[in-house]
Amino acid sequence: MNLQRKFETGEFAILAEIEPPKGADVSEMVANAKRVKGDVDAFVVPEMSNAVMRMSSLGGAMILQQEGLETVFQVCCRDRNRLALQADLLAAGATGIPNVMAVVGEDPSFGDHHQARAVNDIDLIELLGVIHNLEQGRDMAGIELTGAPQFLVGTTANAGAPGISVELEAEEMMRRADAGAGFFITPPLFDASLLKSFLTRIDSKKITVIPTVLLLKSLGMARYISRNMDHVHVPDTLIKRIQSVPDKAREGIKIAAELVSELKTEGYQGVLLSTVGWEHRLPEIIEGI
Repeated sequence: MNLQRKFETGEFAILAEIEPPKGADVSEMVANAKRVKGDVDAFVVPEMSNAVMRMSSLGGAMILQQEGLETVFQVCCRDRNRLALQADLLAAGATGIPNVMAVVGEDPSFGDHHQARAVNDIDLIELLGVIHNLEQGRDMAGIELTGAPQFLVGTTANAGAPGISVELEAEEMMRRADAGAGFFITPPLFDASLLKSFLTRIDSKKITVIPTVLLLKSLGMARYISRNMDHVHVPDTLIKRIQSVPDKAREGIKIAAELVSELKTEGYQGVLLSTVGWEHRLPEIIEGI
């Protein structure tokens, strides 16, 4: 059952983030994905996350699709103008990529090519509109296409992020839903209760919220996120739990598996597993769910 059918039938879906390589050798990416084939419903291929130059999301998604693995292609406002964005979306549709996720993208100053300039020819709402128009058979200039792509469309949301206005974020999500987004990926979530007040303000029949479960690979990582990432809350109890055990990486895997199980029990329609380069540990997380 593909991702869209799972969302439509209310079954719990597991998505996994899988980084394309910083190079042309895709063997490790493909091997890591195949290890959890059948357990992961779709692989989200980031578009140069943190503005670090890598193989494009489109390239990585096409390679995984050729291996019989369902993917979510990220299309990013930061890197391409309206011509290139539409061209990539048509290529994705023609090569059988069924899911697309519209993102803004981090500023190039965060990445490894500081002289790069962000494009941002169109904003996120406009990009969602572009996808909708292409699905209706016309480009941004109103010219008819010879064949229209069809996608399950998603985007991001700051739902559950500390310090974010619940009311304003709910309104923004509804704007993005009206523009064509059907599912929303949240920032990393370590406390499911942070989303409860938010969920009462959105139309759950129109919007599918997918929390991100981030693998805490070390005590240092947990502490860094807690101190430096304002949009992510790591409870002190989790930091103390990791601190108290000898195998801290293994404890992080257990925490991730427990969070997935908790979110499933809470009634969410799925999760996104983010392992930040540790895709080889995905089988252990899934085994623990």
